[in-house]
Amino acid sequence: MVIPFVSRLDLDAQQAWIDVLSAAMPDEHIVPFATLTPEQKSACHLAIVADPEPNDLLALPALTWVHSVWAGVERMVHELVSPTFSIVRLVDPQLADTMSEAVLAWTLFLHRDMPAYAKQQANYRWEQRPMVQAKERRIGVLGLGELGKVSALRLAHNGFSVAGWSRNEKHIAGITCFDGHEGLVSLLRQSDILVCLLPLTSETKGLLSRESLAYLPAGAGLINFARGLIIDDNALLEKLDQGVVSHAVLDVFMQEPLPKNHQYWQHHAVTVLPHISAPTHLISASLILADNIKYYRMTGIIPSCVDVSRGY
Repeated sequence: MVIPFVSRLDLDAQQAWIDVLSAAMPDEHIVPFATLTPEQKSACHLAIVADPEPNDLLALPALTWVHSVWAGVERMVHELVSPTFSIVRLVDPQLADTMSEAVLAWTLFLHRDMPAYAKQQANYRWEQRPMVQAKERRIGVLGLGELGKVSALRLAHNGFSVAGWSRNEKHIAGITCFDGHEGLVSLLRQSDILVCLLPLTSETKGLLSRESLAYLPAGAGLINFARGLIIDDNALLEKLDQGVVSHAVLDVFMQEPLPKNHQYWQHHAVTVLPHISAPTHLISASLILADNIKYYRMTGIIPSCVDVSRGY
């Protein structure tokens, strides 16, 4: 029985995934969705997906579950109305390490005043800025799931004063943890650098609004490695122009690729990244999918699924 690869990626990218997945699962027959016969569509109960077209999934009436090659499945959950099949997202421990590396790198970028030194270089200005020790720099991490937890601990290991916020109460050794609305306000007020690693849900959409950004200390830095819709773009631009936020490192946006006419491209206080903070590694992801599918073949047990009501 074939496993279709269902995706909106271009054909070359789809084939790259199929080649690596097939090497990891030599006993499975993985094919592009477009090559399925009507009989295969009727019999298919498992699919591997990467940003799939909803109508393609709905064309598989016997579908029981899908396994995403990515950790983020918000778009799929949003586009599917009451799916009759389970959605399994990629859970890759390597992804958390990769993300924490990016969080540390760009936190250091802001901590050591790299944007200010770049401006000084552009103006032929030789000036040493005051040095702030890491233990005196307060870092706030929004989201204490697996990515947020590993990133917060890596920051703390590198000497920063780290606090985190989550919807529900968490306890992490060495990290001051906040939760709930009052906890969010407390975290924002003490974040010299705010790192956003929240999943996109109905509750987090627009969370970083004009009101919430106003709680940040004057001149705070902002890093968004989560989802673009969590930030109100107009509110952020306003706070950047006012100096409430000194610099924003943005890796995710409401529309990707970021339109060429967007203000972020030319804004003096914004660093634009092309969604590269924690890219999925084809081989690592394929091996995880292979283990999950092999276990399913042996036991009939579907791996832990996405809570569609929460979006993750």
